[in-house]
Amino acid sequence: MDELELGQATITYEDPEAGTVTETVENEEIVYARDHWMVKAGTDEDGNDLMHQIPRDRVHHVARSAEEFEDQIDTVRHRVESIASDLRERIPVDIGDGGRRDRGDVHGEEPPSESTTVQIETESDEREHDESEPEQ
Repeated sequence: MDELELGQATITYEDPEAGTVTETVENEEIVYARDHWMVKAGTDEDGNDLMHQIPRDRVHHVARSAEEFEDQIDTVRHRVESIASDLRERIPVDIGDGGRRDRGDVHGEEPPSESTTVQIETESDEREHDESEPEQ
């Protein structure tokens, strides 16, 4: 494989029609998400990016050149934070109270204010209990 220029990535994968394919793109044009490698394949008339999705099972390897690995980590972290923010906007979830969910039933009843302890005997507890009882 040739030496990659700084900021590029090369992906080698199996294509059902073309056989083994090797593509070199800019680092910003390749991403791994939802069990697929996605490579930018151009733009449509409206300026939207077109992505070629390659299932991870078909990818032999991906080589990247980067000035610093931390730059790549920051990019991944930024993408994850962006996805999480998008999900929070689309699916509002209020778990309040330090992350503990209401323990009442689905009809909005308050959870019980008193707790009840139930003793459950295990097999080892039963054996110990049987051994300590005098024979009759």
